[in-house]
Amino acid sequence: MTDAQTTVVQFEERTTECGKRLGIARLNSEKSLNALSLDMIQLLQPKLDEWAGDDDIAAVWLEGAGEKAFCAGGDIVAMYKAMRDQPGELVDEVADFFSQEYRLDYTIHSFPKPFIVWADGIVMGGGMGLMNGASHRIVTERSLLAMPEVTIGLYPDVGATHFLNQMPAGCGLFLGLTGAHMNASDAQFLHLADHFVASERKQQVLDALSAIQWGETASLNQQKVSDVLQQLGNEDAKLRPAGQVEAQHDLIKQLTAGDDVVSVVEAITTHESDDKWLSRASKTLANGCPMTAHLVWNQLHLGKDLSLPDCFRLELTLSVKCATRGDFAEGIRALLIDKDKQPKWQHASVADVSAEEVDAFFTSPWQQGEHPLADLGA
Repeated sequence: MTDAQTTVVQFEERTTECGKRLGIARLNSEKSLNALSLDMIQLLQPKLDEWAGDDDIAAVWLEGAGEKAFCAGGDIVAMYKAMRDQPGELVDEVADFFSQEYRLDYTIHSFPKPFIVWADGIVMGGGMGLMNGASHRIVTERSLLAMPEVTIGLYPDVGATHFLNQMPAGCGLFLGLTGAHMNASDAQFLHLADHFVASERKQQVLDALSAIQWGETASLNQQKVSDVLQQLGNEDAKLRPAGQVEAQHDLIKQLTAGDDVVSVVEAITTHESDDKWLSRASKTLANGCPMTAHLVWNQLHLGKDLSLPDCFRLELTLSVKCATRGDFAEGIRALLIDKDKQPKWQHASVADVSAEEVDAFFTSPWQQGEHPLADLGA
């Protein structure tokens, strides 16, 4: 290890058989299920920038410590305290966290070398942002993915404006609204993961990556990683769990076919099913934040035509508005602070939310050119 063992991100550089090195980063906060903190972000960003410019680093590997989670989300408890102390105000701590998080996510999306994420265990919220920018996303039989922001009064961020729109018809809207859980097979069907490998084979994957004869051509190196992972995945195919989403895809398309968010939410929440996955998704939406449903509907419609940098800029505007005028603080309080799981949302139902209130969330609090992510993609 090049950094102290006690740091929240551990870094290692492994020399490969051809003399190049693998850059290995490990989120190191098992107690919080490797929840992404500002300290983690501020360690990862400069190291990834360094590795991107180091010709001797052939590829980067990102994992989470322990066997329970890759990354279970962002460290929202710290944000709650800042919001509580300055209610209704644009809090620097909140804007800083989201802007640095989204910048890190974009760095991974645009990384010039193979970027491999070992998405074993729980992958939610901020973990989805770290995972989805990677060139090679590996899931295991233990992977459990979700964007459950409807339960805390936020909305699917960290690039979800982009990646939910890449999913098969209706699935992005359904999953954004319901926060439904996905397993490894679902992740591959939904274009959230590229390869399935058994969890016990992590060291074998790293050894195989170390044996690659790395060259100077980025596209060829990407293909070499794909070939290694494909071979291992074929050997482990029998361990893949049964998918939940693909089997329900026709129904999901029907439920999300409405002309407005009120009709879609009503269709999902009133649908009766013996399927436990569908029933849980419906119940989560019924108890979720009404404003979130409107944000998801609008972000996905707006996001269809946005570049990736513009998606992140839109999300930063939405996130700070959720913190200043939305239900975000109340959602965190109910789920993680008081843990009563009885949030008092500002609106009684999705139908009670006015268009004017929704529009205010999409209005940037910054003057043109002053947006913290104005330079993203430049």
